[in-house]
Amino acid sequence: MTDTHGAARPGLSIDRTTVDDIRVLTLRGEIDHAVANQLTEALLSSSGATPPRTVVDLNGVTFMDSSGVNALITAHHAMSEAQGWLRIAAAQAPVLRVLELVGVDQVIGCHSSVEQALAV
Repeated sequence: MTDTHGAARPGLSIDRTTVDDIRVLTLRGEIDHAVANQLTEALLSSSGATPPRTVVDLNGVTFMDSSGVNALITAHHAMSEAQGWLRIAAAQAPVLRVLELVGVDQVIGCHSSVEQALAV
């Protein structure tokens, strides 16, 4: 099942798929304050899976500021409280560097590929 949702801002798209009851959100574009609410809504919207388990594919993300980091942390906390989890996959070097600098990689599992994130 694939649900493609175009962003309100042309610079970001969010594609949604499900693999073995795990949501996979594939993001493309830039994540900044202009799209942070949209990202948070996509992360926190539940397709009925309990507990919520989500992999965020960042391979297509070329830029992320603190707004994106905050959206990921908010989603991580919400999913953890619901006995679920959030995993990050395939972040490109500049985005991964931001996640490492602020310590997100120590809180949310960061994996080199979607396949690896799904298999853990």
